[in-house]
Amino acid sequence: MLQRLRRISFGTQVLIGLVLGVVLGLVARTMGGTAEDPNWLTETLVIIGSSFVTLLRTIVPPLVFLAIVASIANLREVTGAARLAWQTLMWFAITALASVAIGITVGLLTDPARGARVDPSAATAPDKTGGWLDFLTGLIPSNMLGLSASAGDDGSVGLSFNVLQILVVAIAFGVAALKVGQAAEPFLGFARSALAVVQKVLWWIIRLAPLATVGLLGNAVATYGWEALGSLGRYSAAVYIGLALVLLVLYPVILRLNGLRVGKFYSGAWPAIQLGFVSRSSIGTLPVTQAVTERNLGVPRAYSSFAVPLGATTKMDGCAAIYPAISAIFVAQFFGVELGIMDYVLIAFVSVIGSAATAGVTGAVVMLTLTLSTLGLPLEGVGLLLAVDPILDMGRTATNVAGQALVPTIVAKREGILDREVYEGDNHGDVLKSQEPVDRELELARA
Repeated sequence: MLQRLRRISFGTQVLIGLVLGVVLGLVARTMGGTAEDPNWLTETLVIIGSSFVTLLRTIVPPLVFLAIVASIANLREVTGAARLAWQTLMWFAITALASVAIGITVGLLTDPARGARVDPSAATAPDKTGGWLDFLTGLIPSNMLGLSASAGDDGSVGLSFNVLQILVVAIAFGVAALKVGQAAEPFLGFARSALAVVQKVLWWIIRLAPLATVGLLGNAVATYGWEALGSLGRYSAAVYIGLALVLLVLYPVILRLNGLRVGKFYSGAWPAIQLGFVSRSSIGTLPVTQAVTERNLGVPRAYSSFAVPLGATTKMDGCAAIYPAISAIFVAQFFGVELGIMDYVLIAFVSVIGSAATAGVTGAVVMLTLTLSTLGLPLEGVGLLLAVDPILDMGRTATNVAGQALVPTIVAKREGILDREVYEGDNHGDVLKSQEPVDRELELARA
C-alpha cells in the first residue's frame, strides 16, 4: 500500500487531499457544532491542519537563517550578485504595479459595494493597523533569532518570529563571514552542513502535506462554509476575478515575454500554489516554494535561497495589490466617498511600497488599514469585510506564492543562470523524490 502511494506524484496526493478535505468539511458542517464547541470531526480537522502549519513554522527560522548565510557564501561564485538583488527588487515592483492596476480596473468595473447585504453596525476598526514606520522598526532585530513572545489570556506564552528580522541577521552574518575570509570557513562549513540536516527534517514534514491539506481545507469548509459569500457576493467575486487575472493573464504574459513556457511554470510551481491556497500562509509555504523553485523550475540555490524568503515577506500581489485596491474602492463606495485620480495613484504607491512597509507585521488586514489610512477612508470599513476574509485569503495566498516563485524564475532566466533542462523537465510536482540539493549541500560541506 505504501509503495503504491509513493508512486503517486506529490501534486496528485495534494489534489486528492483537496477533494477529501472538501468532502469531510461538508460532512462536518452537517454534524452541527459551534466555534466554541465544535463537533469531533471539525476538531480533528483543526488539529491535523494546525499541527502541520506549526511544524512548518518551526522549521522556517533555522531554514531561512542557514539558507541565507550559505547563499551569500555561494554568491561569491555567481557573477553579478548585486545585479541579481536589484533585478529581484525591480521585478517585485513591476509585478506589484501591474497587479494593483488590475485590481483598480476590476474594482471600477464591478462596483463591488453595490448590492452588499452587510449591517453598517459591523463597521469596526481592527486592533492592528499598518503604519509606514513598521518597516523601519521591523528591520531592527529584537534578538538573534527574531523571536518575540506574547502572553495569552489563559496565562500561556506564545512565541512568534519575524522573517524580515531573520533576513537582516542572516545577511549581516553572511557578509561578515565573507569579510573575515579564511577564518570563517569553519563557520560556513557548519552552516552548509546544518542546512543539509534542516532540509532533511523539512522533507519529513512536507511528506505530511497531503494529509495536512485534508485538515486545512476541511476545517475552512466546516467553519466558514460558503454562506458568508452571499452578503458580499459582488465584492468577493471582484477579488477572485482580480486574482484570476493576475494568475492566468499577467503572469503568463510575463513568462511568454521572457521566453518561458507557461505550462511548465505552473506544473512546476503547482505544489506550492496548492499548499498556499489551503494553508493561507506564505511563510508556512516558504519551504515548499523554495523547493519547487529550485527542483522544478531550475533556479540556482545560491540565488533562490535569498530571493524566495525575501519574496515571502515583501512579495504579495494578492494581499498587497489586488485585495487592498478592490477593498478600498468598496469602502469608499459604502461610505459615499468619491475617489479621484490622485487617490488611485496613492493606492498604487501603497501597493508597491507598502508590502515592504508592513513586512514586520504581515497580514492582509494590516495592509488594508495602511491603504485606507493613506487615503483618509474610515478604518471601520475593515469590519465589514471580515466575514469573507478567510475565504478570500485562500486565493490571495495562492497568488502570493505564485509570484514568489515567478520573480526568481524570471530573473534567473534574464541573467542566464536558469537551468532550462530542469525547467523543461517532466518531473514537475514531485518535489520529494529528488534529494540532489541536500546531497549537493553535503558535498559542499565536505569540501
